[in-house]
Amino acid sequence: MKALVLSGGRGTRLRPITHTSAKQLVPVANKPILFYALEGIVAAGVTDIGMIVGDTEDEIRAAVQDGSRWGAHVTYIRQSAPLGLAHAVKEAEPFLKDEPFVMYLGDNVVPDGITGFVTRFNESRPDALILLSRVPSPERFGVAELRDGQVIRLQEKPANPTSDLALVGVYLFTPRIFEAVRGIKPSARNELEITDAIQWLVDHGSRVEPHIIQGWWKDTGRLEDMLDANRLLLDNLSPSCAGTVNEGSRIIGKVVIEAGAEIVDSTVRGPAIIGERSRILNSYVGPFTSIHHGVEIRNSELEHSIVLENSKILDVSVRIEDSLIGKDVVVRRTTRMPKALRFMLGDHSEVELAT
Repeated sequence: MKALVLSGGRGTRLRPITHTSAKQLVPVANKPILFYALEGIVAAGVTDIGMIVGDTEDEIRAAVQDGSRWGAHVTYIRQSAPLGLAHAVKEAEPFLKDEPFVMYLGDNVVPDGITGFVTRFNESRPDALILLSRVPSPERFGVAELRDGQVIRLQEKPANPTSDLALVGVYLFTPRIFEAVRGIKPSARNELEITDAIQWLVDHGSRVEPHIIQGWWKDTGRLEDMLDANRLLLDNLSPSCAGTVNEGSRIIGKVVIEAGAEIVDSTVRGPAIIGERSRILNSYVGPFTSIHHGVEIRNSELEHSIVLENSKILDVSVRIEDSLIGKDVVVRRTTRMPKALRFMLGDHSEVELAT
């Protein structure tokens, strides 16, 4: 079995962060989202991985390289145009050839892994095994309708969903999917939809099996979903301290303090992670907060947020929460301050706050 990881999306819903960073490389709990996918695939015993890339190819290549750090071999496949998931499958056919494969969307997080799904697929060998999850807003996703436990209909982001079962961004296919991809036409948004390809399989008598996952899953394409994934992943961390904490500080709950980090006269309430070489001075951080490498937080409060590397939050007298702050950002106090602050800041930004 091979794997196909899709990492070519532009991440328009996370702009301005994704103007300068691939959305799959934004860190959640201080680890790029894409790395969770690669770990899950390799843990399931699949090590021959095709990586679909687009405009952010150079950044993806620099981060993943040849895949050897995970015990895998990665082949990069440049998608000629962003024309849909089924189009990506079509362009990967020379790599996948006649082998079954798992397709994993690189901005999805399935923390329980996919080993059980791969095992089930290998044992029963349907033409497709699709992972589903019940969601409160199915109109945002591809949706599957079941009858007596069998897939009867799939729709891509329907205005009036007939089911709350969203397609999780993990699929397992036999080579029959290539026939399906060649048999469908572009949708109204001019994309070859993977839902249409799976529907083709259903309509042509192929065996398509559903699996409703019981654990949580997140498509991290939106800020609120990324923060939620960060919260859930942080909650699974084991506390550790490789940095320094002075006597005037308090560490409460599950907190990871990485090498070279300093906590000075501050409170860090877990679950939280403080990255390498970051410095927290006279501040309150957490819970559900990820501080990446080289960050400085001074005389400020931060909760339920993600701060990327080398940013600074200085002398902010109102708590910052529900925020994603990019690389090399400076947030500092000036003379006028609003009562509440919520940010989504792109890389190299500088924000002056009124007091």
